[in-house]
Amino acid sequence: MATVTTQKITIEPVTRIEGHAKITIRLNEAGKVERAYLHINEFRGFEKFCEGRMAFEMPVITPRICGICPVSHHLAAAKACDDLYGCPPPRPAQLLRELMHMGQVIQSHGMHFFELAGPDLLLGFDADPATRNVVGLIQANPNLALRAVRLRKFGQEIIHILGGRRVHPVFAVPGGVNKALTCSERDQILAGLDDAIETIQLGLKIFKDWAEANQEDINRFAVFSTGYFGMVKPGNTLELYDGQLRLIDANGQELEYFDGRDYLNYIAEHVEPWSYLKFPYYKKMGWPAGVYRVGPLGRLNVADRIATPLADAALKEFKALNNGKPVEQTLYYHYARLIEALYAAENVRALLDDPDILSTDILNTRQEIRGEGVGVIEAPRGTLFHHYWAKPNGQLERVNLIVATGHNNWAMSEAVDSVAKTYITGPEIREGLLNRVEAAVRAYDPCLSCSTHAVGQMPMVIEILDAQGQVQQTLTRLHE
Repeated sequence: MATVTTQKITIEPVTRIEGHAKITIRLNEAGKVERAYLHINEFRGFEKFCEGRMAFEMPVITPRICGICPVSHHLAAAKACDDLYGCPPPRPAQLLRELMHMGQVIQSHGMHFFELAGPDLLLGFDADPATRNVVGLIQANPNLALRAVRLRKFGQEIIHILGGRRVHPVFAVPGGVNKALTCSERDQILAGLDDAIETIQLGLKIFKDWAEANQEDINRFAVFSTGYFGMVKPGNTLELYDGQLRLIDANGQELEYFDGRDYLNYIAEHVEPWSYLKFPYYKKMGWPAGVYRVGPLGRLNVADRIATPLADAALKEFKALNNGKPVEQTLYYHYARLIEALYAAENVRALLDDPDILSTDILNTRQEIRGEGVGVIEAPRGTLFHHYWAKPNGQLERVNLIVATGHNNWAMSEAVDSVAKTYITGPEIREGLLNRVEAAVRAYDPCLSCSTHAVGQMPMVIEILDAQGQVQQTLTRLHE
């Protein structure tokens, strides 16, 4: 605890997220928050150094953007190449790609809820940071921790079976995939499915119990109005692999419904001098009126139904939180994430029950190179765009990537500012209050690896300064 008059607090890096960022909180002499900023302060530049590469290399290159969601970039790149080369994959290849994607959604959502967000929810925002981590969860509830590990392993095994490795798979190629699924591999996946569904349902119960006990916090923790954006199938059915894009306003009214290839007609990108991550927005409303949110909360707000029974029943409960209107509370991202994980697990069964899943008709070899190609997919964290412009021989001239986390950049920044102003109300600075500010970012499960890069272990350093800018106290903890 610190009781000095402060001018600025810096949290670097934000912990228990993918990638690295820092938060700056500026205070006045009374200790009130004037403004808090989320800084994405590292630069990678994939869009530039992919120029000159051959387009068919992109499904192998772009997964290196991230070790947590490589499948999203792998499949988005493959879909962009399908479009660029004019070679739509056969239906069995589409099913296999979607199956791999479901594996990623399960492992990513499961890891975030249990290992990254879980320490806050299960141990408390004010718990000692030395134990407010996955190790603390293991000590507090070893059975739950083992279930969480098995859940992530299940999702990763789907990726491994299809792509030959759990991280950076080599599977999707322009026009399809390079490997069919065997009967024994299908049975291997099915053997772990019931346990995965049970763990996700347990997670849903844990969250609902926590929400009931912490409703006051939920209703004042970064609650604000935005638009919402995500992929749907006919009937506004939740879709994660291939569908149309739907944008609604803060009241739930549809603003746009369009094909992902036309995204530049609807989305523009804003930049700020204090962040390397772009700020996308709805072009027709302008900046910042056109900001929106993506990811689990955004997708469930734009969807009216889910195609699998357990997840659809859970969606109905979710929709009732705000009487059918968009759910605005940031902490409900965790709830939405679990509902999506449940859908992904149920969809694994549906895909494996499809007779085409074992077909060997997995590649379209016809090629008719066009000038450009767009691939869109719902990554665990939100809508991901890959857009390639190429010469007639397929060599890339220009690349545009809008990563899922980028869409939420404004919302994360707004959440940081809102939570800081809500919880830091005087000169008393407690670590638990700062953890709540970090949790505002954590709720979005940002994958800053998609736009940042850091090497080695980075400590979090909080410097407390007086009104003249002199350091009065320094707090340090290792990255959790």
